[in-house]
Amino acid sequence: MTRKHFLFVSDFDQTLSFNDSGVVMSEMLGIDRFHERVAGMSQLNLVQSGAELAYLLLHDPEFRRVRQSDLVEVGRRIRLKKNIALLSRLLERGIDGHRFDFYVVSAAPEDVVHSALAGLVPPERIIATRFTYHEHTGEIASIVRVPAGFGKVAAVDELRGRLGVPGERIVYVGDGSSDIHVMLHVNRNDGLTIAASEARHIAAIARRTVMSDDAISVLVPVLEDILGYDRAGIRSLFEHHGVLIQEWDRVRTDWLTIREGIGRTLTPVQ
Repeated sequence: MTRKHFLFVSDFDQTLSFNDSGVVMSEMLGIDRFHERVAGMSQLNLVQSGAELAYLLLHDPEFRRVRQSDLVEVGRRIRLKKNIALLSRLLERGIDGHRFDFYVVSAAPEDVVHSALAGLVPPERIIATRFTYHEHTGEIASIVRVPAGFGKVAAVDELRGRLGVPGERIVYVGDGSSDIHVMLHVNRNDGLTIAASEARHIAAIARRTVMSDDAISVLVPVLEDILGYDRAGIRSLFEHHGVLIQEWDRVRTDWLTIREGIGRTLTPVQ
């Protein structure tokens, strides 16, 4: 039987992990005002959303002391969500005639992501920000690639073309502003987008939102929307692989901003 072939792409920071790489790096090296520095970089039109850390590492005087060994150590300190290995294994083995090639595409430094996901995701399945280093000083010399903003769109399209996967068979999981462009792109191609955050700017774009401290949770929309599983079937599949869903709440969130007195005078009720 011919199996349907899908491309499954996940972001890294706060999607497969609980931490932002830049925050962990700043804390480790004692560099303060990280969020202020990121905000400053965000205001530059030349910096793609999500690529701020890469440009801080290249241009900020305090971050210039970061070396490749520091990036590897940051990866070791990143706190990951549970069951990433199981998620990868299930996707690669396939489910009910559906095969998924699992890739991680992230604006985080490649050395950080490789270190954090060592033994869980093969390095060749990770596309992240890549630097070159000065041979003598070890300083970051240049940025080779930054998969952030439109860069993520290009990375996903390159993977899709290489694997021969149609647009409607792409699944993308992300959590932040750097995922907006790629989610809109996947949506336009009738793929499945999943938000791992309730932030309005991303949850409003994603077709599904899943909140959990377990990476395997992102399979729920895949099983429901692509494979047609019901809740009982999903619970049974998870339990077969040693995972028990203890709580499963499905809620709808309405975001409203309300102002009174626009264009009229409010009369008190007698």
